[in-house]
Amino acid sequence: MSGWRGTKFALIVHPELRVLAQYQTLLSKNGVTTVVARDLPTALLAITQHYFDIAIVSSQLSEAGDGWPLAGVLHLVFPGSYIGVLVPGADLLTLQSAINSGVQDVYEITQSPQSVVRAVVAAAKLVESNKPSGHLQ
Repeated sequence: MSGWRGTKFALIVHPELRVLAQYQTLLSKNGVTTVVARDLPTALLAITQHYFDIAIVSSQLSEAGDGWPLAGVLHLVFPGSYIGVLVPGADLLTLQSAINSGVQDVYEITQSPQSVVRAVVAAAKLVESNKPSGHLQ
């Protein structure tokens, strides 16, 4: 296993290349190295290759709701990481899916990538500061 690189890694999963590029650029400006995926198989492959501190996943990849299971897998594989989901509307079913998937935040797709990244970076810093320090037990 390679040593600590001193940078945070983020996984961005969204079907639209333009949106991926926006998030990648914004996160890079905040010192976060990003890996992007447009579909579920590519995202799953990325999960096997990297440790992610942050994940932003669209709730709709190829069909409605298929991003939620991916968010759940991310939560199980990286329990200390920050996971946010982009949704078309925040209703009761969306909030229930977020809770069931272990997601920290839900962002409506109408929010600008800039506001989402600001919130994600701030929340990820908060998650990091709440982690216990010291050695693994």
